[in-house]
Order: sequence, then C-alpha cells, then structure tokens
Amino acid sequence: MFAWAARTLYNTVLGEARMSRKSRTKLPQASGSPEAGGTAREVWSARDSVLALALLAGLLLVYYPALHGTPVWDDENHLTRPALQSWSGLARIWWDLKATQQYYPVTHSLFWVEHRIWGDWYLGYHLVNVLLHWGSALLLVPLLRRLELRGAWFAAALWALHPVQVETVAWMSELKNTFSGLCYFGAALLYLRYLRERSVAVYGAALGAFMVGLLAKSVIVTLPAALVVVFYWKHGRVLWRRDILPLIPFFFVGLASGLFTSWVERTYIGAYGSGFGYSLMERCLIAGRVFWFYLGKLVWPVDLIFSYSRWHISAGVWWQYLFPAAALALVALLAGMRERWGRGPLTAVLYFAITLFPALGFVNVYPFRYSFVADHFQYLAGVAPIVLLAAGMERLRSLWRASYPFAVSAWCGVLLVCAGALSWRQSAIYSDVETLWRATLAANPDSFLAHINMGKILKNKGRIDDAVAEYLEAMRVAPDNADASSSLADISFQAGRMPEAMAEYRKSLQVDPDQPLAHCQIGNILLAQGHAPEAVGELSEAARLAPDQPLIECDLGNALYRAGRWEDAVAQYKKAISGDPSYADAYYDLGVAQFDAKQCRDARASVEQALAITPASPRMRAKLAWILAAAPDPSVRDGAKAVQIATGLSEERGGKDPLILRTLAAACAQDGQFGEAIRVARRALELSDAANITSLSDALRREIGLYEAGQPYKSNP
Repeated sequence: MFAWAARTLYNTVLGEARMSRKSRTKLPQASGSPEAGGTAREVWSARDSVLALALLAGLLLVYYPALHGTPVWDDENHLTRPALQSWSGLARIWWDLKATQQYYPVTHSLFWVEHRIWGDWYLGYHLVNVLLHWGSALLLVPLLRRLELRGAWFAAALWALHPVQVETVAWMSELKNTFSGLCYFGAALLYLRYLRERSVAVYGAALGAFMVGLLAKSVIVTLPAALVVVFYWKHGRVLWRRDILPLIPFFFVGLASGLFTSWVERTYIGAYGSGFGYSLMERCLIAGRVFWFYLGKLVWPVDLIFSYSRWHISAGVWWQYLFPAAALALVALLAGMRERWGRGPLTAVLYFAITLFPALGFVNVYPFRYSFVADHFQYLAGVAPIVLLAAGMERLRSLWRASYPFAVSAWCGVLLVCAGALSWRQSAIYSDVETLWRATLAANPDSFLAHINMGKILKNKGRIDDAVAEYLEAMRVAPDNADASSSLADISFQAGRMPEAMAEYRKSLQVDPDQPLAHCQIGNILLAQGHAPEAVGELSEAARLAPDQPLIECDLGNALYRAGRWEDAVAQYKKAISGDPSYADAYYDLGVAQFDAKQCRDARASVEQALAITPASPRMRAKLAWILAAAPDPSVRDGAKAVQIATGLSEERGGKDPLILRTLAAACAQDGQFGEAIRVARRALELSDAANITSLSDALRREIGLYEAGQPYKSNP
C-alpha cells in the first residue's frame, strides 16, 4: 500500500513537469486567492531543484550540532530493543500492543529497518529525520502551488528552518513526527490531484498515504478537517457533495485511529489518574492557553526548551479564562472582517487550531504528566500561520515592486537566516542527554522532569549527594509526583539501606499506586529479608502493571523459586527469555530452577545458553561444573569437563574458595579421581571451618565419606 501511494505521489510531484504548458488546464479559481485568474505554473523546474538542494544544505548545516547526538530521554525505548530485533520481533511490533512504547507500528518498523542497516550508528537515525523533514518541505511547495498560493518556497523554507521544529528533527524518537508529516503532506497533495482528475487510483493512493501516516503517528487525524477549512477558503462555503462526502472515508479512518490511540494511551501507557482528572471547563482553559502559547512561540521563538513548566489549571482563577476568550474573540474578529481582509487570516487560524486539536488538552496523552506543551506538538500546525505570512509578503512585494523592488526579498532572507541561526543554536542542546537536561534547567529551574533525570545522570556518575539534591528539588517542585520519591528510594536500595528504601517506596506508592518498579523493588527487599511469599505478591503486582518486562518477570521467577514454587519459577523465567532472548541471567536462573525441579537435561542446556551469552561469568561456569559433576541424571554428567571448568575457576580464585573446591572435588570423583577428590574436599573443609560455614562443612564431611568409599556424589535437588 505504501509503495503504491508513494509511486502515485512521485508522479504527482514530478510527472507533471514533463507535461507541456499548453496541455495544462487552469486550476479552479476562488475569490481571496492570491493568484486568482492566473494559470498553473510548472509543478517542478530546474530552479526548483536548485532551491531544493539549497534547502537540504541549509538543513544539514542547521542540524549539524545534533547529527552526532547520542540518545536522549526515551530514545532508547524507541530504537529497537534486543527482544524486537528479529523477524519475529518485527511481527510483534505489529500484533503486540505492548511490544513498543506506543503502538505506532510503521514508525517502529522503520526503526527496525534502520537498526538492521546501521545498528547503533546514531548519525544514520539523525540523517533520516533531516531527510524526512526536508521531504515534507518539498511536498509543501507543489501543495501550495496547487492551492494557487504564492511564496511557496519561502513558506516551505521558513517552516523547515523554524526553531520550533528542532525538537522534532533533532530528537531521534520523533521519527514518528517526520514520517507521519511526510504522509500528511503527501496525502493532501494526492487528494488535490484527485479533485482535479477524479481518478479512483489517485483517491486510493491519497487514502493509503493517510492510513500509513496514521500508523506512524495518529496526530495527523486532523487532515480531513483541515482540508475542509481549505475548501472553505477556496470557495467561500462548504458543500456536502463537493467537499464533505469524498472525505467521509478519511474522517472514518481518522476517527477510528484517534479513538484507538486514546484507548492505548489510557490502557497501556498510563495517561490516566490524578494528573488527568480535569473537568470540561478546565480542559477549555488548557486549550485556550495552549493555543496562544504555540502561536507565541511561532511568532517569537525564544526560550525554547525541551520541557516547559506544567501549568496549574483551576476553574476558580479568573484570569485563566482570558486565554480561551481571546482565542474565540480572534476567530470572531477575523470572521467579521473576512469581506475586508479576505478569508485567508480566518482560514489560517482555524487550520492552526484544528491541527493542534490532539494537543489542546481535550484528550489525554502521557506527556501531559510533565507539561501541557512541547515544541514537537505544533510540527504540522505551524504551517498555516507561516503560509499566511508568506502570502502577506508576496502581497507587499506586488505593492512595493516599483518603489522597493528588493525590500521584500531582503526581509525574507533575513527571516530565513535568523530562523536558521536560532535553530542551529537550539539543535546543539540535543548533542547528549546531560546537555539537554542542563539546558532545560537553565531555562526552566522548576522542571521536575529535568531535576529527576539530572539526578539519574549524577547517580550514574557516582555523585550521590548531588543526585539526592536534584531529587529533593524535584519533590519541592512537584510534591504530588511519585518519581522523585521512587528515585530517592533507588539510591537507598543500591546503598543497602533497605528499611529506608522500603519507606521511600511505600511513600511513592501512596502518591501513585501504579508504579511497577516500586512494587518490584519492594518485592526484592522482602525477598532479601526472607519473606518470599510477600515478595511474590509485590512482584506479581509489578508484572501486572508492566507486562512483558523481562527484568520484572525474572525477579518474580526468583521470588517463586525462593518460595519453593519451582515449576512456576521455570514458567516465569521462560516468559522473561521470550521477551529478551539475550537475557543471560534469565537463562541461568532458569537452569537453577530446572535443576532443583530435577529437569537436569534442560538445566544443563539453559546454563550452557547463559554461558554462550556471557562466557566469562564465574557463577555460571561454577553452576555448569556442578551440574556436570553431580547431576542425579547420569546422562547429563561429564566428569572430565567438570574438572576442566572447576580447575580454571579454582585457579582464578587462588584455590581459596571452599564452594569452588567442593565443586572440583565432586568433579574429580565423577571422573574417577577419588584420591584427588578427597584431598580437594579436605582443603575445602579447612577453609569452610575457618569461615564458620557450618552447613557447607557438614555437607563436605558427608561427601568425603562417599569419596573414601569410592562413590561419586549425586546431588539431591
């Protein structure tokens, strides 16, 4: 479907350049159109090709500071994780709603393909984003020309170079924005061609491009409504048969996609709870403020940051009503003045608001936990005001042509240079994650998200006191957010201060019970304290809240194992492995549980698989040696190999580890070397007695008796 739509789009953009000017028909004319009464110009020309290459060069220059940028924030969750890098993983991207961070299968399939091509070469991901953004700008040129709007190249270049676009283009995760944007403009251009030709094939290609874009990011759901607004601008009214009826399939597909995405956001991503409990009136207050915020950043793009402060919305604060009231007043004013000013300004404002609708606050999206606004939310909406500006500049050009022939061109050039310079500076903050969060805090000291993430960075650098200070600051800024308490608990947990960690985790769960990692850590603390049944309960809750997380599933397996539920533990470890086939610890833990469940062959295979992934692991080598030396199933034992492994381990430990020596003794006995087994076991007993390890000493005495009787030891799992 995508290949067919792309081929049709290619013919739409470039194929018409080969048509003779005489064969072209006039486009439908409309009052208020800047070129009413004119003829269609060539869709593409040699001059256009030069301008396209110049724009690409400009974009590469502007985004050069970010091109070698490493992952920031949630990039690691979008760049294909190990469990999804196989062909079966690609299938899961499409059929498993929980396989990826968001259910955008086209986007994650593109990430899958990119990983196949260049793996973790981040430059590749950045270049793809730049090229897709450039492609959208190129589609915008013939699209505006089809609508008989002059200044198409200036509008496309300003949209492409504008600083508010940096968050989309420089952030690898926003491939979903750049690719869905390409589909958005492509579908619009194809639909305009359909209106001219009435070709069923072209209509199908337009609908196909729209559907592909929805599967990349459903934010383009607003396209059919935006087209209706454009038709109003062209004709002065909207007719059911001419303007609405052909778009019904687009509306239907878009509505279904939007409702499905909203359900996924609530069900799997976490867009619910106290942070989203706003009344309809409060959501109107949010929408009004969001509208003016984005329009303001588009007109005056300064102080752009990755995470803006989250507004405190209250229907009881009078001045918050000014934002939606002013937005409605603007629409009313432009509607009232449309005979004098034309329908262009009103159309631009309506298009801007409609395209912003998914981000206006009427539907819950997870990022609203942190802020109601983000630059990448207005990636497409910004087109309308920019096109209005371009049309205005062209009108000035025609008015000043005689007196100031180069004035408008000079101003356009200045605007493009300024936009590019600001974007170049903004893209530099995406060079690495620490630079991003430090820049965010410099511009927005009250960003609790930035404080939490800076705390994690500092903790990973070993600067624990500084990390704690960041978490405490986050708690000051947002006392009702559980992330800071949970992060403080993590520090206590890693420092071994278990009671303190338990208290912090419990505190964070009082704010937000649905924290899988908090439940997981509480379970691990309980397990360390010997409360295995209680640990199973906490870890089961963690697995319920965060299904298909191999780490949590493996921890639950450990709790089940400690509770004596070996068969359940085996099933849990296998589930963890299915989620991440490269999870060596899960294979090892599975082997341990299988051995105790007397599944000796499976146990040997599991531990060998763990060693295939991490061949240097001492504990995995020791476990394999023990299985080979002492498995109750004689078909599994291999004394010679066990001696080889255990001897290497003993030499690495300087011959002073009683557990390794016990394994070596059992291996020697299995290999028929009973004299050596007795000598090694007695050395292990000396070390065990010296360390006062009573249980080990008792076991060694029994085993020495077997070796003295010429019998190998057989473990009783």
